[in-house]
Amino acid sequence: MISQDPALARVRVLILTTFEEDAYVVSALRAGASGFIGKGSEPEEIVSAVGAIARGEQLLSPSATRSLIRRVVGDDAPADDRYTEALSQLTAREREILHLVARGLSNQQIAERFVLSPLTVKTHVHRIMAKLGAHDRAQLVVIAYEGRLPRGDR
Repeated sequence: MISQDPALARVRVLILTTFEEDAYVVSALRAGASGFIGKGSEPEEIVSAVGAIARGEQLLSPSATRSLIRRVVGDDAPADDRYTEALSQLTAREREILHLVARGLSNQQIAERFVLSPLTVKTHVHRIMAKLGAHDRAQLVVIAYEGRLPRGDR
């Protein structure tokens, strides 16, 4: 996996695919992808996605995000124990912020929602990443969904 090889730690991967189903999205994110976008995207969206990934940001297409949300809402499978314990260690504010990250909101959007500075939100996100052992926001999304972030935190 790219994300586990120290020599490739700075490599960013954007998956461009015709399949935006949740199983593919989760597999790609687990393997270290920083973004996931469908081939049906407009050329400008693809260029923007490449730029975002190159800047170290993470990106999930709206379709991929909807697919992940459907999986969680419609999936009765038990939570992944690797993540439920870690999620329980987060503060209430961190769980709120993680929920919004998992929904695809940017630091700016989260800051506006909570009347915080974007820098404060960024600090929260970095602390959440450290507590959960995530390398980027895309991995936070996987952890939130696979750990079944409690609905009360959504």
